[in-house]
Amino acid sequence: MFKFKKIFATDSYIVPLVAILLGLLVGAIVMLIGGYDPIAAYGALFKRVFGSPYDFGEAIREMTPLMLTGLSVAFAFRSGLFNIGADGQVLIGMTAASLIGIKWAGLPMFLLVPLAVIGAGLFGGLWAGIAGYLKAKRGINEVITTIMMNWVALYLANYIVRTFLLIPGQDRSEDIPASLSITFLVSFFDNARIHWGTIIALAAALFFYIYLWKTKQGFEMRAVGLNPHAAEYAGMNVGRNVMKSMFIAGVFAGLAGAGEVLGVFHYQSVFAASPGYGFDGIAVALLGLTHPLGVILAAILYGMLTYGSAGMSFNADVPPELIRIVIGSIIFFIAAQGIVRWVLKPFYFKRKKEKVL
Repeated sequence: MFKFKKIFATDSYIVPLVAILLGLLVGAIVMLIGGYDPIAAYGALFKRVFGSPYDFGEAIREMTPLMLTGLSVAFAFRSGLFNIGADGQVLIGMTAASLIGIKWAGLPMFLLVPLAVIGAGLFGGLWAGIAGYLKAKRGINEVITTIMMNWVALYLANYIVRTFLLIPGQDRSEDIPASLSITFLVSFFDNARIHWGTIIALAAALFFYIYLWKTKQGFEMRAVGLNPHAAEYAGMNVGRNVMKSMFIAGVFAGLAGAGEVLGVFHYQSVFAASPGYGFDGIAVALLGLTHPLGVILAAILYGMLTYGSAGMSFNADVPPELIRIVIGSIIFFIAAQGIVRWVLKPFYFKRKKEKVL
């Protein structure tokens, strides 16, 4: 008897692809209801992304922090944790990189750049590690602590900028010396703000995969994520793995902050509200099914849709907020995979019958 559950045993990649198509279809239907032309809108979106080397480089720049915050959320999730605090960890990473870059500006570039990047990752990891410690030692739910620490990070970052780095009369820090810029290939991309953070993000994804699936420590983390009681019974230190997982997740998010202040803005603003990188990272992690390769692909899609939405507004007169409906619909179909499988079920039945004949 044909088992519906076995349909996607070898073709599980089809589910997210169809979810993306269904999300785009829902967005097109909403545009039609609103009186807009979806073909023109999606055409303007892709033209905005691929229309010029500058736009393509800026789209890559848009994807980069999403890769790292998505990896941050996904790494914690693989260990059975919900890192809702990536946004705060990004802010702490930004602040650490800004402090090092401005206060130690006299150091040679070959020392200053690595120190700023490493400092951002380290402090992002330590910030996330606080929630890991409270989870491991006090049993406090990490969702609550990471959400609360987002606000603490926001006000702490603003306090540090206002107290130690502020330009008088302005709501931003001093400029980080030009020598600290980590942009590259700017001439090829017509001075787009593409930077080395993209390479760091890809290296982080590779580390994610090797560490979790090719090392003993990674096996323990996944075991703790699947069943902490069974892992503890097997002799694994659950608390240590929880803290280690949150620290590594925070490092990823902190590196995203370093890329933004060193490679994009070259200064740090006083934020009136959270910048939102971490919350977008949650969506990217869900879209990527918490797998490092999936997260990279999801960040590419999310970044393209986000950056390209400006083209929808300028060239097709479509409100850019509609792209959030598309992204939300894709996430919905990823989460509700039963709907996607129900849509695909007739096609798989037909294919099986054809093979039998």
